[in-house]
Amino acid sequence: MNKWGKTFAAALIACGAFTAVNKGDAVAADKPVTVLLDDVAMTFDGTQAQIRSNLTFVPFRPIAEALGIAIKWNAADKRITAQAQVGGQSKTVILNVGKTRATVNGQSVQLAAAPYTINGFTLIPLNFFSTQFGAKVGWEPASRTVSIVSPARAMHVRGFYAISSFPERDRIADMNSVAFGWARLDGNGELTTSGKDFYWPPAAGETTPESIVSGASAQGIEPYLMVFAVDGKDELTKMLSDPSLRDRSIDKIVALVQEKGFSGVMLDYEGLGLKAETRDRQKKLLNEYVRLLADRLNSGGIKLSLAVPPPNSAYKAYDYATLAGIADDLVVMAYEYHPAGTPDHVPQPNAWVNAAIVTLLKAGVPKEKLLLGIDLWSETPQSIDGKLGLAKRYALKGTAFWRIGLYSYYGKEMTDAIHRAAVKLPK
Repeated sequence: MNKWGKTFAAALIACGAFTAVNKGDAVAADKPVTVLLDDVAMTFDGTQAQIRSNLTFVPFRPIAEALGIAIKWNAADKRITAQAQVGGQSKTVILNVGKTRATVNGQSVQLAAAPYTINGFTLIPLNFFSTQFGAKVGWEPASRTVSIVSPARAMHVRGFYAISSFPERDRIADMNSVAFGWARLDGNGELTTSGKDFYWPPAAGETTPESIVSGASAQGIEPYLMVFAVDGKDELTKMLSDPSLRDRSIDKIVALVQEKGFSGVMLDYEGLGLKAETRDRQKKLLNEYVRLLADRLNSGGIKLSLAVPPPNSAYKAYDYATLAGIADDLVVMAYEYHPAGTPDHVPQPNAWVNAAIVTLLKAGVPKEKLLLGIDLWSETPQSIDGKLGLAKRYALKGTAFWRIGLYSYYGKEMTDAIHRAAVKLPK
């Protein structure tokens, strides 16, 4: 993330705008201006950021909408009305093309320069986003890069809680929902809570798994039973293909959820669609399975969520639009893009994560049902804002962290970085 020194900040306040061209960057004056929102480049159709009279102007609508600002355009009066929540307060801003004064909650405000239009887009002085909408803005003359950091936004926050998450159980309070990874399906379609990686944890004194689940519910945090399965040796396909195994797995999931007081099920069925010749069949089988499970769960008021690989992965047997229509939400596991052998803590490429989100939305997955899965092992306190920024940019339902147990690895630095970008939805 770009850093700004005190001297630069003081200059910004004094000038009220960004000086874009000076002796140091005059050579690069013809280079296009890049706009980074939360460290991820934005693309614009029809126009780009512009430099006029040493001021930086940016397309208002696409940036505003990415910041969660509602826009209305009055073509007859060439007027923009923008509405947003800023610092918990409602703000209404009215801008007029060609006029150097705006109206903010009924009060007249001076602009650094008048908005103007190019190819149907209205461009405004960059610093208006910081002065009125709480964004942090910066200008890097050498690279001709505009950087915008969006303010924290409330969204649904889900945490995956594995066995090793036990020491971080206090982090549950930061979540809206928690998926407890204590169960898996084996090759015979048996739901098991004993194994190497996924098992029902032993009690730690008076703290039991059941008390953690009930404690989450008491705080208004939805506890999900996560059920893991993988098709590494075709065992998942075998279960989905055999009605007796399929029905037995559903019976056991429903029984365990009801017995332990979970309010939802998180299915994490991985590895389908690696082979082209079996993809269509696996896709159909998974759709049928999810429908059957959803019917059973819905009758008892239990929610269903699905963790799915991203569409730009090697696994192609996931009918995202159909699954989203059945389930309450989808968690896209937008990670593991790096090749084998990549060192730990190398952030996932933002461009690939962005492409996964765009593809899912174009495929018909409602943004209100999509949570962006983030692997905390890959990310760092310096990179996490890019991922959370994408969740904000597309107004997704929220995010899902794999996993709560990794919070302690980075300590307070990671927690603070997350909270600067996103906070959980209030009750």
